[in-house]
Amino acid sequence: MTDLKLLALDSEDLEVISAHTQDAVIRVGEMGYVADDQRFAFLMNRFAWEAGQKRGKGQRKRAAIHFDRVEQVKVSGIDLDAKDGILELLSITFELSDDPSGEVLLSFAGGGTIKLGVECLEARMQDLGAAWGAKGTPQHDLVN
Repeated sequence: MTDLKLLALDSEDLEVISAHTQDAVIRVGEMGYVADDQRFAFLMNRFAWEAGQKRGKGQRKRAAIHFDRVEQVKVSGIDLDAKDGILELLSITFELSDDPSGEVLLSFAGGGTIKLGVECLEARMQDLGAAWGAKGTPQHDLVN
């Protein structure tokens, strides 16, 4: 399976990254914001949806993502002091406020969120290595 390397400069691009990172697991201690560089980044073990279910219960891949031109970060419902805490990423969305600036919203299972105030949308996601067998396929309850 080919490693992914994706760039998002608009909402449609970000939807592709969001689809590929849905159900990624992230250690709280492996994400951070560097104000001087205006960059928010994290490492994750993403579920490789594009691989299908060919090998049992699916695959996970180590990946990284970073957002540039980040002016502020707001965290809600996440204990940043729990460095070994695990988050499950549900979606990444972008809402335009004053073109080209807006807000990137990272939504996690359990209701936690991270909001990134950005000058403009610029995100990069890249796989970092080999795949391994997942313990199970993520499942979601559908709400009507």
